[in-house]
Order: sequence, then C-alpha cells, then structure tokens
Amino acid sequence: MESGLSGVGIEIGVGGGVSQRRRGDKKDLFHVIHKIPSNDSPYGRAKHLQLVEKDPDASIVWFWKAINAGDRVDSALKDMAVVMKQQDRAEEAIEAIKSFRHLCSKQAQESLDNLLIDLYKKCGNIEEQIELLKQKLRLIYMGEAFNGKTTKTARSHGKKFQVSIRQETSRILGNLGWAYMQQNNYNAAEIVYRKAQAIEPDANKACNLGLCLIKQGRYDDARYILDDVCNQSFLGNDDGRSAQRAQTLIQEIESRKLLSELNLNMNTNININEEIMNRLDLVMKEWAPFRSKRLPIFEEISSFRDQMAC
Repeated sequence: MESGLSGVGIEIGVGGGVSQRRRGDKKDLFHVIHKIPSNDSPYGRAKHLQLVEKDPDASIVWFWKAINAGDRVDSALKDMAVVMKQQDRAEEAIEAIKSFRHLCSKQAQESLDNLLIDLYKKCGNIEEQIELLKQKLRLIYMGEAFNGKTTKTARSHGKKFQVSIRQETSRILGNLGWAYMQQNNYNAAEIVYRKAQAIEPDANKACNLGLCLIKQGRYDDARYILDDVCNQSFLGNDDGRSAQRAQTLIQEIESRKLLSELNLNMNTNININEEIMNRLDLVMKEWAPFRSKRLPIFEEISSFRDQMAC
C-alpha cells in the first residue's frame, strides 16, 4: 500500500520493507548527483569509472569502446580527451580528436577546436595553436561561427551563460596575442591585443598588453595602460587579481628603469675613466724625459767608447 506522508510516492510492503521503487529513485538520484548516465552503456560505464571510481585509465578504455560502438560519440571523445590531458597524455588526446572528430556532429566541432587549442598550449605546439585560432577567427568573419547565431550558451564550473560574437572574438584575439608572446613576437602580439581591447576591453588583456609593451622597452606606454587597470577602468577587476597583477607589472617597470639608469651611469663612468686615462697617457708621453730605446748593454758600450775617445 501507499503511505500518505506529504504526498511522497514511497511504497511500503508488508513488514515495512522499502519497495523497488524507492531503491530505483535513490539510484536515479545517485546518477543525477554524479552527472553520469543511468544506463549500463559503454559511455555510462566510462563516466562511472571517471567520476565515481576515480579510475581514469579504465575510463579511457571504456570511452574508446563508446566511440567504437557509436555510443554518444560527441561526449565520449571530448570527455576522453579531457581525461587524457589530466593524465599528461595530451599528445594522444590530440591524435584522438584529429582521428575521430569526423564521427562527431557539426555542433561538437567548435568545442573540439577549443579542446585542441588547450592541448596545443599544454604541449607547446604554438604554431598549431596560432593556426587554429586564426581559423576560428576566419569562421567568425565569414559568419559561420555559433552556427550562424549571434550568441551561444557556454558552460564554466557547472554554470551556463550566454556568450556574444563580440566577446568570443575578443577572447580568441586575446589567446592569439598570448601565443605570439610565447614566440617573442611582441609586435604581432601588441597589434592583436589592441584589436581585442577595441572590440571588448577587459582588465586581463590590458595586463597582457602592458606586459607586451614592457618586453619592448616601452615603459611609459605600459604604465599608462596598467594605471587604468589599477583605477578599475576595465572589466574583470571584481576580485582584485587584475589590479594586483597590474601593480606587480608596475613594480617591474620601476625596477627595469632603475637598472637601466644604473647601467647608464656605469657606462658613463667607464667612458669618463677611459678618457682620463687616455689624457694621462698623452701627458706622460709629452713630458716624460727622453729615454733611449736601446738595450742597457748598448748604453754601457756607448759610454765606454766615449771614454776611449778621450
């Protein structure tokens, strides 16, 4: 019979035993909490191994089985790549995405590109990272990003939010600027960062632009931008991290300026000392008494010869 406790649908059998329905509800709740499929499919087993049993190597095996079985291939490939990255198997993850992304839907391609960019960054494949970022920019300019829409739903730390084309373009340009920074191509990085700030300014990219200018020795330009960050003229200062980073970069500017001044003073002193020594050499040569360049033995012979002549 059913109990009438506040409308809760729990069936109690003779002797007070909890029915199969209650156990089923508890099992469903378990899967909801851990965000894993409730069925026993290859993908479901892979997620259980990943999130519940905490066995990443075994989960990778079952993610492979899910891909080969055609079981939620989009999610299986992305989740497997993430686990591989966590296991320091980024190169394998790159090859897996390249080899099997053709099995995934069109909607999954953008997130796979984002994964590849992170993996390239982890492996230090800067050229590949730059090329893929440029490709994503081309899709935006051609109107093919976001499946033709002006916004998309993104997820971060379990929360969903809307991202506009402008925000995405600025984000990609920021990543491209940082990639150029890793190549010490500061001129290209500056151009890209300034373009990103013109589209959607924020404090983090402003700090990166400041660092880029510091690397070029343009301390006054960098200080101007970093002061704006400290004054909270950009977005992204809510937690204070950007302002703190800007302060650190300003201190670096002051240290570099001081070092440059010290080096300049040292070089100036060295030049002055060299000039003084050169002048002293000239004076010594001009006023020093004449000395013969012949060896002493010849001087003695010459003196003896003069005596003989007398």
